Amino acid sequence: MSGTTRLHVGGASPYDVLIGEDLHGELPPMLGDDVRRVAVVHATELGHLAEPVAARLRDAGYDVTPIMLPEGEAAKTAAVAVEAWETLGAAGFTRSDAVVTVGGGATTDMGGFIAATWLRGVRVVHVPTTLLAMVDAAVGGKTGMNTTAGKNLVGSFHEPAGVLCDLTTLRSLPRAELVSGFGEVIKCGFIADPTILELVERDPVAALDVDGPVLRELVERSVQVKIDVVVGDLKETRGTDASAGEWPGREVLNYGHTLAHAIERAEDYRMRHGEAVAIGCVFVAELARITGRLDATTAERHRSVFAAVGLPTSYAGAGFEDLRAAMAVDKKTRGDTLRFVVLDGLARPVVLSGPGEDDLRAAHATIEGVHR
Repeated sequence: MSGTTRLHVGGASPYDVLIGEDLHGELPPMLGDDVRRVAVVHATELGHLAEPVAARLRDAGYDVTPIMLPEGEAAKTAAVAVEAWETLGAAGFTRSDAVVTVGGGATTDMGGFIAATWLRGVRVVHVPTTLLAMVDAAVGGKTGMNTTAGKNLVGSFHEPAGVLCDLTTLRSLPRAELVSGFGEVIKCGFIADPTILELVERDPVAALDVDGPVLRELVERSVQVKIDVVVGDLKETRGTDASAGEWPGREVLNYGHTLAHAIERAEDYRMRHGEAVAIGCVFVAELARITGRLDATTAERHRSVFAAVGLPTSYAGAGFEDLRAAMAVDKKTRGDTLRFVVLDGLARPVVLSGPGEDDLRAAHATIEGVHR
């Protein structure tokens, strides 16, 4: 891998996503000249990745304050947010200071939320270190934390000043975490860019090679899909019913996520996000098939592509009733009406509003089974 790819995110608060190697030198330009203090937010166990970032910032003359978070979804609680706010206050952070996140999706979610809420919003730059964070969480300005009622139910939109996807960090990523990231990568293939599916199907081994050109192309294509979506609908206001045949807006990025979030909650967030997304995508593909929207071949393709990289396509945990109750508090739900992003065909996403209970049960029956 060589060179740096720069993808531009337009809109009211434009910024760039850089994809390449050894990108720490790009941090100061993204932070700007007026920043004096920088909080480096990272999971406790990722100090080895956060310290080079902090060192680069110190060398550039910034006053660096580390903020360490618990691992994974445990970071996304109100108590963690309060502790971070107190740290920023004690360090004298002003509106002209900034936050840099270093880590996976939970870190970018929570670090972004901390930045969004401190003094009603300070600058943030994301340095995602997992495939999942690179192609999903770090881009688009969504921040959030969890409650006992569900995942990401508290949050705000707060666009970053920039995103640095340093592909060298993927070399130390556990294989299970790398595979998990493909839940979001393959999702992008189904909703917008079928070339992603073709690249994975052609050679799954090459797709998973962190030093190879295929994975880099998959990252670039997935990031571009997300950029195209969020530029068109930053705050997720354009969702429509499938009967209207219109583009669902940013809700399209939630393809497979309605069931995925329910599974994550049922598993107390012990299941990796990308694994849950893979199962959720298979579920909505079957729901679309059962309701006459999607052909059987494309529905079956969901199972084969996710399985090709080692992701689960069935789930043997919580039963339908528990999952149905959890889906009722999904962000896309309106009143008592469940809404799902489904496909009318490959790369033709729409919103299905209020599917019948029998159809939901039938779709769920297709994913029941051993998933590990």
